[in-house]
Amino acid sequence: MFEPSATPRVYGLPPGADFGRAVIEGLLDQLGPAEPDALARVEIIVNTRRLQRRLRDILDEGPARLHPQIRALGDLALEPVPGLPLPIPPLRRRLDLMRLVRRLIEAQPDLAPKVAAFDLAESLAALFEEMHGEGVDPATLAGIEVPDTSGHWRRSLTFVDLVADYLTAADALPDAEGRLRQVAAGLSRIWAEKPPDHPILLIGSTGSRGATSVMMEAIARLPQGAVILPGFDFDMPLTVWDGLRDMAGSEDHPQDRFSRFLARLDLSPSLVRPWTKTAAPNPARNRLLSLSLRPAPVTDQWQEQAPAMEPELETACAGLTMVTADSRREEADVIALRLRTALEDGKVAALISPDRLLTRQVTAALDRWGIVPDDSAGTPLHLSPPGRFLAHVLEAMEPPLTAELLLILLKHPLAATGAEDRGPHLRFTRELELSIRKKGIPYPTADTLHDWATEDERKEWAEWVAGIVTRIEAKTGQIGLEQRLNHHMQLAEAIAAGPGADGAG
Repeated sequence: MFEPSATPRVYGLPPGADFGRAVIEGLLDQLGPAEPDALARVEIIVNTRRLQRRLRDILDEGPARLHPQIRALGDLALEPVPGLPLPIPPLRRRLDLMRLVRRLIEAQPDLAPKVAAFDLAESLAALFEEMHGEGVDPATLAGIEVPDTSGHWRRSLTFVDLVADYLTAADALPDAEGRLRQVAAGLSRIWAEKPPDHPILLIGSTGSRGATSVMMEAIARLPQGAVILPGFDFDMPLTVWDGLRDMAGSEDHPQDRFSRFLARLDLSPSLVRPWTKTAAPNPARNRLLSLSLRPAPVTDQWQEQAPAMEPELETACAGLTMVTADSRREEADVIALRLRTALEDGKVAALISPDRLLTRQVTAALDRWGIVPDDSAGTPLHLSPPGRFLAHVLEAMEPPLTAELLLILLKHPLAATGAEDRGPHLRFTRELELSIRKKGIPYPTADTLHDWATEDERKEWAEWVAGIVTRIEAKTGQIGLEQRLNHHMQLAEAIAAGPGADGAG
């Protein structure tokens, strides 16, 4: 597919381009009038599942043809490699670290409270995953010179030293990020001796992760390999590209990762070729963005180059609107109103934001009008109705059980859903709440519920709630993880099923 090249093969697509569609169009142009099976021999490695689905949807639009092999980068971490074990499950790694951290805290109580054991294990696991991905040895941390007047760095190193032996032991299983780097390094060695005879494209990655960057470098050097960078700034002068490598704080610039990646390939940004001949949707806007995002040491270029852009400003800013909101809630309301207006006008609209709190607030504002947006990031499990319900049940397992938490559980939409008619449950819950408020009962017990159920129609329901309270109280204190998990699930299923109902509601 590719002509021989003396330099690594790196392409780019400008900001604003429909990345997935441009990749497919450029691929078809590169193949030209090839044999029908030529496209099927192409291997495309993408950085996200979303991009993987997008490419498949574009290909499914037709015409009928054989499709390339499209793989997610994360799948390479699970690819079987002789002599390389599969990665350890993340939860198992965190539980192992938690046991080590807990023993350290018991030996040195001044380091941290006991309740922080899992949070510390989570932080340590994330730290070492990043270090493994970047190829950083744990011993390197000890050599970092950090002002430590408060002793915080010394305490942090205590935890790092504790788990370093466990994570670097000969029989230690790698995490997903570390294994991906090992797979990438192994493939690089194999490809150096025997490169694949089919085209391989790695698309959509910026090289921000160390393991990914190793894979990108290996593929860019293949005779039939190429890397396609997203949002590459073709308008930035070479002097600014060269300066990015030496400027302090340049890591905040959107092109900084590309600069570092090209430096490792010893490739000038001028040798990055456009993947397609199609121009960006608004080249003037891209030039304006490129100028406005110049790194701090060269922002004086605004004064020098901005006058030349004046004739293009109207085109560059066409369709743009700036809204200044006084609060986050007002910002969410304005966005929700704009999305609602687009929907009423029959237009397609999208909200792009890295702020998940803002997107959830916009979703809540749209809910007032019965509009449910298609959130590409999904809903986190702990914010979904089942996730909230399971979290409330878990909270109830920690004594004492408060009246507030008991009522939260009983009022939850998933509670007592096993019965054909949920109406009596809601009525009894309301009556119980009124009684608790009237008598001021902070911690209801089984006896409290029995005393409340004076009427016959309440007794079966009250017996069910009393049984739930009794089961909660029977499993307090220190119990094993497996026992706690089983108890958690059984309790959640019993509350969800309701009185006299089988199953889990």
